[in-house]
Amino acid sequence: MTTADSSTETPAAPAKAPAKDPWDLPDVSGLVVGVLGGTGPQGRGLAYRLARAGQKVIIGSRAADRAQATADELGLGVEGADNAECARRSDIVIVAVPWDGHAKTLESLREELAGKLVVDCVNPLGFDKKGAYALKVEEGSAAEQAAALLPDSRVTAAFHHLSAVTLEDPAVEEINTDVLVLGETRADTDTVQALANRIPGIRGVFAGRLRGAHQVEALVANLISVNRRYKAHAGLRVTDL
Repeated sequence: MTTADSSTETPAAPAKAPAKDPWDLPDVSGLVVGVLGGTGPQGRGLAYRLARAGQKVIIGSRAADRAQATADELGLGVEGADNAECARRSDIVIVAVPWDGHAKTLESLREELAGKLVVDCVNPLGFDKKGAYALKVEEGSAAEQAAALLPDSRVTAAFHHLSAVTLEDPAVEEINTDVLVLGETRADTDTVQALANRIPGIRGVFAGRLRGAHQVEALVANLISVNRRYKAHAGLRVTDL
């Protein structure tokens, strides 16, 4: 007695692609970085460090002559321009303006920042007799406010916890700190991490979606308290990575 062969072969499941190495980051050395608010301490410090690392940097300010004066002081091939030109000519734009001018500045540059990768490092803080404290932002954070105001841009958050004093000190060869990077797409956060890694001693670390930016911005108030107590310029390191 014979029986028909009823066995069937189950197709092999497609092999899963290997997980992407989180430290496999793109080459950003050829990108132009614009720094809005580049004449202030934080912006000037970031411009200096990135230019010193070999990045092409353009400083933006409301007044082009003021931006150019700061660029001339920094040297290293840094250029100065008004905010609109800075945004137009840059591949990545770091927002380092004072909090009280944050919304107005971004609203005025919506067209120039369309399609750009925007990195917001603004910390909404208040100060009273007890020290620094985090302000409540209607959108949730400065970075989320930027995303709401710039619907055609790719907004990320990073560079919040760096001491402007350390950034601007030419005697400091390496800055021993991590930069927490938040954003909605891996390609964008990888790019910002890679940009942070250009500065010797700094490591860019992915820290979640943009909705988590409030905690990162607010933590600066705590760092200010640490630095005042210990007369330091402390940053952050993430352990076990």
